Amino acid sequence: MRVIVIGGGVVGTMHAWQAVERGHEVVQIEREAEARGASLRNFGQIWVSGRAGGAELDTALRARELWERIGERVPGLGFRAIGSLTPVRNAREYAVAEAAVARPDAAARGYELVTAAEAREINPALRGAFEAALWCERDAAVEPRTAQLHLREALKASGRYTFLPGREVREVTGPGAVRDDHGDVHRGDAVVLATGAWLSGLVRELAPDLPVRRVRLQMMQTEPLGEPLTTSVADADSFRYYPAYRSEALDALNAEQAQAPVAAAHKMQLLMVQRSDGGLTIGDTHEYEHPFAFDTLEEPYGHLTGVVESFLGRPLPKIRHRWAGVYAQCTDTTRVVHREQVRDGVWLVTGPGGRGMTCSPAIAETTANELGW
Repeated sequence: MRVIVIGGGVVGTMHAWQAVERGHEVVQIEREAEARGASLRNFGQIWVSGRAGGAELDTALRARELWERIGERVPGLGFRAIGSLTPVRNAREYAVAEAAVARPDAAARGYELVTAAEAREINPALRGAFEAALWCERDAAVEPRTAQLHLREALKASGRYTFLPGREVREVTGPGAVRDDHGDVHRGDAVVLATGAWLSGLVRELAPDLPVRRVRLQMMQTEPLGEPLTTSVADADSFRYYPAYRSEALDALNAEQAQAPVAAAHKMQLLMVQRSDGGLTIGDTHEYEHPFAFDTLEEPYGHLTGVVESFLGRPLPKIRHRWAGVYAQCTDTTRVVHREQVRDGVWLVTGPGGRGMTCSPAIAETTANELGW
């Protein structure tokens, strides 16, 4: 079988991986010289802890298993089974963490409520003030800015993979066939459009009523911390945004403890991961209304800096990069992904939202199974 994958981000690359693993030939087409969208502009978290139960959690856990397997074969991914800690500072936040640990699927997530002293044993860099922490053993991380590069090198070694950058696919010319802006036609037994947040052009033509929206965020990265941050770190505002934490205790938190004004205005939470060079990737904000702003705003960065410094008990290293990113999210946020056959032999796979990096291996595996690869 010959598979044409359109899109060089993590969802597209994982579809290429699944096809090559199953013995097929793959041509992957990317409109940029390299992927430049949400697949690079994220935390690199394999984030099991906040996922909704049922199918979403099953997908995340399966993806976590696949990431670990792939990481053993592709060391350049930088796969690290680091887990995560969410420090809590008062009784209301503690109650939400306690309710999470009482969930029937808590063991599958690796949830444990730990004391502040125990949290500092797990992550000694957390020297700031907090009362306890929610520990999630199943969370992990990879290096988002280089993951696709290393995956492609491994794919090329198979002898059945070709990467074609700098080409934008413009037209479906027949079953399993597309034409790019160089005039070349690429024919296969299946075409997978994994174009991320690029929902205009050909995607709009093929799926004009696509139930997917775009979301914009702001993030930053620092100079090296100078010591290991041994886990991912979130703050209690993350409880407000992830479905795993829904409970009466969360309702009480929302009713009785308002977010800081800047955090509320920009729909913020803290997520933080250390990169392989020692720097910290920190975010994020959420913007849903189009048209998006073209600039980044300083107030959210100031808020995040304050939260991080309160957990670390020390000044944040110098900020080296700031950026904005856009990802695609199903308008029905209970859906992990939108998968649709848009023409004969052509499937569109998009809209995983903030779950793209986490769930992409399992999303691609499901596509491959459903298409009978």
